[in-house]
Amino acid sequence: MERFEHRVRYAEVDQMHVVYHSRYIEWFEAARTELLRDWGLPYKKIEEMGVMLPVIDVRCLYHKAVVYDDLVEIETTISALTKVKMTLGYVVRRKGDPAVCATGHSVHCFIKNNKPGRAPEELWNLLNAHYHPEE
Repeated sequence: MERFEHRVRYAEVDQMHVVYHSRYIEWFEAARTELLRDWGLPYKKIEEMGVMLPVIDVRCLYHKAVVYDDLVEIETTISALTKVKMTLGYVVRRKGDPAVCATGHSVHCFIKNNKPGRAPEELWNLLNAHYHPEE
């Protein structure tokens, strides 16, 4: 599990100062990008391998409102992993508050040479090293 921090900007909220629903999906993207970077494999390097990780499913459940200027943490984990796709899970909380504000997941398949396929060995080894299904 990795944690990504984000301060809610005014541009991310609606007229009630509540975070607009689609922003959570953007936060998920930022969290997974930083997760891979922290593990030593930024998206740029993955793309240089000729691999793309398109989103084939994404979901978010909203539990508690997040508002302008809140500092949130997005916990990111690999919740499922096969040679052809992976699922990342996300939990959003205000920093220092155990209450869950949102949960979600994104499913990604591995594309190489514009065709679905298996993850390259370097990528597979890195992801598998961080996959802990018993947690």
